Amino acid sequence: MISDISVIIFLAALVTLTIFFIWSKTAQKRRQLLHSLFLMLAVAYTSWIIPLIIMRFVPADNETLLYILDCVMQPGGALCSPIYLCIAVTFVSGNDKMSNWLKAFFILPIFTILVAWTNPLHHLYYQQFSVVRSQIVFGPYIVVSGLGNYIFLIAAVVYMIGFGLKNRSSLYWKQSTLFIISGLAPLFMSMYATFSGQDVPITATPLSFMVTLLLNGIAIFQLHLLDISPIATDHILNAISDSYVVLNDTGIVVKYNRSFEDLFVREYGIVKNQEIINCLKNDDNTQKGPIYNILSALRSSKNGGTNISYEQTAIFTAGGTDVKKHFVVDVSPLYLNGQISGFVILFKDITQLRDSMKKLQDSQERMMEQERFAFLGQMIGGLAHNLKTPIMSISGCISAAEALVDECVESLSDEDVTKEDYLEIYGEMREWYGKVKESTTYMSDIITAIKGQAAHISTDEQSSFTISEVLKRSMLLMRHELLNGGCPLKIKCDENEEISLKGDINNLVQVIGNLISNSIYAQKDIDGGEIEIEVYHDESKLNILVKDRGTGISENVLNKLFKSMVTNKGTMGTGLGLYISNAVIRGKFNGEMWGENRKDGGSIFGIAIPLDTVTIKRLR
Repeated sequence: MISDISVIIFLAALVTLTIFFIWSKTAQKRRQLLHSLFLMLAVAYTSWIIPLIIMRFVPADNETLLYILDCVMQPGGALCSPIYLCIAVTFVSGNDKMSNWLKAFFILPIFTILVAWTNPLHHLYYQQFSVVRSQIVFGPYIVVSGLGNYIFLIAAVVYMIGFGLKNRSSLYWKQSTLFIISGLAPLFMSMYATFSGQDVPITATPLSFMVTLLLNGIAIFQLHLLDISPIATDHILNAISDSYVVLNDTGIVVKYNRSFEDLFVREYGIVKNQEIINCLKNDDNTQKGPIYNILSALRSSKNGGTNISYEQTAIFTAGGTDVKKHFVVDVSPLYLNGQISGFVILFKDITQLRDSMKKLQDSQERMMEQERFAFLGQMIGGLAHNLKTPIMSISGCISAAEALVDECVESLSDEDVTKEDYLEIYGEMREWYGKVKESTTYMSDIITAIKGQAAHISTDEQSSFTISEVLKRSMLLMRHELLNGGCPLKIKCDENEEISLKGDINNLVQVIGNLISNSIYAQKDIDGGEIEIEVYHDESKLNILVKDRGTGISENVLNKLFKSMVTNKGTMGTGLGLYISNAVIRGKFNGEMWGENRKDGGSIFGIAIPLDTVTIKRLR
């Protein structure tokens, strides 16, 4: 029979569950699968104990009503064990959707319910029904039903024990222990009722399942398994990363999001509740693939207790083709009670950013080439004039030398022409040949300068060069513009120092040539004027200044200088020259450019290069 104490306990449980149902209805707007399963367990248990409470007040001779109440409580008793197993599986796997194989757990209890309800037709469940355990005679189906419950309870306990052994953090141990005890209580009670031979009341099993319900509730609510925290955590992790995976302190995969599953799980065979090191065989560690680098970062993070960030390139197969993706990976240790209990690994997809940066770089390189072409066009425009003068000089020298040769030939038979006369003629010829040599040297220098700029229009030649070489080439290339603009060029530097840089001399020649060209343009309204190039260094930087006496820089242009393509030339300029020059100085020499107006009129444009990349040698 059902004791009064059991009824009181069941009534207390019923009140508690009623409060829980009300709270669940009002507080939980969105339930995860684990929420729903626990609610199912509570509903099943409620439907189990209500008929038991009513049975206490039904006379023992009213077997028909007692049998109907027994049929009513059958679903609760049959469903509690498989629901408990589903809770254990869902907790371990972290799934938020009921798998089809989980649904298969309910086939046997549903069949059991049908057999119990139709018992008068076949007596497979009860051969003799009674509310007193010693008077009950079970049918053959009770073996199937009892064995099924044992399997459900044992499987759930074994599943949780395995999870607890693999995940040895304090939090997981607490959760696993509560789930294990909650399954062992009804398991032991059922085994005792079956094999002890004692007269165990029919309330024993539902009372033992009260432990299951209580401990599951503590694990779920007290340890925050089912509250809003996991949802918020997932939302934050998804917001700050494209993919993420959570590992425990031994490297076992605990959780990951859908994006990580679509990319890494399928490609590298990552499995939940297994150590990630097992996936190393699917990774090319000679190329430092994703798994190899994750393990290296985990070791570093664990040893140092700090975040580890690095870039990772991974190749994935999509639609039969290989797709390369780039990620920024951040490995962060998770602390519990002052000790590392796990790691969260965030993957930020920067593939599109890398592609955009590559396009920007390609665009900038094209702009630099266009600017260099424009610079060459300016120089080549004056090249003909620069070469015309020395060519005409050479031609005149050769004509004079030919005349002297003719004079020598004609005087061979003249007895009045002495040896001294011939020596004088030879001397004049040497003077003319000397002038030819000077002209050819000048032509060679200017052709070398032009050739250097043209040959390296899209490549970088990393070599050592001096500032003197840069200024010499700049003067040669800009000579025609300087002469046409009426702008003599003055160089101010310490002649006792040899200053050397490493890089591509043509880059620096282009920048200084651009500054000289701008200075010439700035002074055209005042019919030219002196342009000064000053070279000096302080304790930290090498400075190259180009000064003019032109119209200066307007305030509108000055505020945007080097930040965007602005110009003082109106429709005659694009602003591309200074913009590209600044990019060259920053990218090629790790320096910077600046511009300002002179107090007494004109402007100054400066180049500052860090002194640690410069070699300075005293000549004397």
